[in-house]
Amino acid sequence: MSIEPTSEFAQPNLLLSVVIPAYNEEKNLKSTVTSLVTLLIEERVPYEIIIVDDSSRDDTAKVAQTLRESDCQIKLVRRTPPRGFGRAIRSGLAAASGDAIIICMADESDDPRDVVTYYRKLQEGYDAVFGSRFIRGSVVRDYPRLKLVVNRMVNKTIQWMFWCKFNDLTNAFKAYRRDVLMECAPFLSCHFNITLEMSLGVLIRHHNIAQIPINWYGRTWGSSNLSLRRMGRRYLQTLLKVYSEWILVSDDLIEDRLAHHRNMEAAQENHERRLQEQSERLSRIEKMLTSDGTEKQGTSHVNPEESHS
Repeated sequence: MSIEPTSEFAQPNLLLSVVIPAYNEEKNLKSTVTSLVTLLIEERVPYEIIIVDDSSRDDTAKVAQTLRESDCQIKLVRRTPPRGFGRAIRSGLAAASGDAIIICMADESDDPRDVVTYYRKLQEGYDAVFGSRFIRGSVVRDYPRLKLVVNRMVNKTIQWMFWCKFNDLTNAFKAYRRDVLMECAPFLSCHFNITLEMSLGVLIRHHNIAQIPINWYGRTWGSSNLSLRRMGRRYLQTLLKVYSEWILVSDDLIEDRLAHHRNMEAAQENHERRLQEQSERLSRIEKMLTSDGTEKQGTSHVNPEESHS
């Protein structure tokens, strides 16, 4: 799952789709998007931004519309009730057209520099990139104490259940190759538990996942829409769903993954064969042109004595 990807799976030309679900984020959305777009342009990352307004009660939709009008690479999806973080993510995924997908929060908690790092890792050939706020190199500011305790307990439980090293699976801020994510579809979660459904879905299919340290900053305006009490039952349901899938059909999932790798290798071999054939054709044409030029040059040098005879 964390093996270094080989160069044959590197993908330098990926279109990045950043999905940003937003509910009552009128004060945070503009700065979140503009700082991200500025950095993506500086880093020459081909991008599209999908803002999903989840039936906000404030002016989030107006802010998003203004952003969309200022940049043709920004899309706006306006949802009607029922609301839900998972529903917003699903709508954003449906509107995304990129080869790489990153889920990013609208409240400035995620660092745009980490978005670029995620993208570069996917370019290297990783199937997914999971950021962690709890490994060396990460920076976390103003994380609520109660949420921190609950987060650590839940993620330790997940690590134990799935025998994995990833220690921040409940965080939404992650990157996926589109085709890898679609293997795990359809996603059924309507709320924040979709973060687990997506990350664990990729995990149990034995994809090549990188874990990197990321930064996280507490919001400067507004309040979080996550309720620990309401989400407990939903997280448990999702855990049991994915765990049963992992236990009952793990052999099939491994077969699917191996088939995916075989298809990737075959596509790479076909690509290399086409390049080789093209190179050989060009070489033959070059030789023909060279030989024609030599023949013409030979006929143009006539012996002077012969011309006088």
